[in-house]
Amino acid sequence: MIRLTDQAFEPGAELTAFARGRSETGAIASFLGLARGDAGAATALELEAYPEFTVAEIGKFVATATTRFELYDARVIHRIGAIAPGEPVVMVLTAAAHRREAFEACDCLMDYLKSRAPLWKKEHGPAGPRWVDPTTRDLADAARWD
Repeated sequence: MIRLTDQAFEPGAELTAFARGRSETGAIASFLGLARGDAGAATALELEAYPEFTVAEIGKFVATATTRFELYDARVIHRIGAIAPGEPVVMVLTAAAHRREAFEACDCLMDYLKSRAPLWKKEHGPAGPRWVDPTTRDLADAARWD
């Protein structure tokens, strides 16, 4: 399941709901990304998307990861709109028979979201707004999975 939302979400509740009733699952991995304030350099993060398109594109990648890593299930929750420093931005949850597959799938999905997902990120701060592109490291991390 992929969910884009302009509302804050509770990571603990999301993990609890994802884990509920998984008696055959051996491992669940999760990643939670927070908006950084960068010591006052960023006062807000703003994410834009075309919701239907973005969900569909992320869904394609989740389907690929599900097959590649033999996942039982995966969930991506991603905020859009204005996000204050310290608030959750993204959560990825993966369920698999074994920990290695769950960890690797979670890592792979985050690398995709940071570098290739159709989401546009803008930081707001004292110097004004600026668009944020994937870093060289983000792109190199994503290339590991090609």
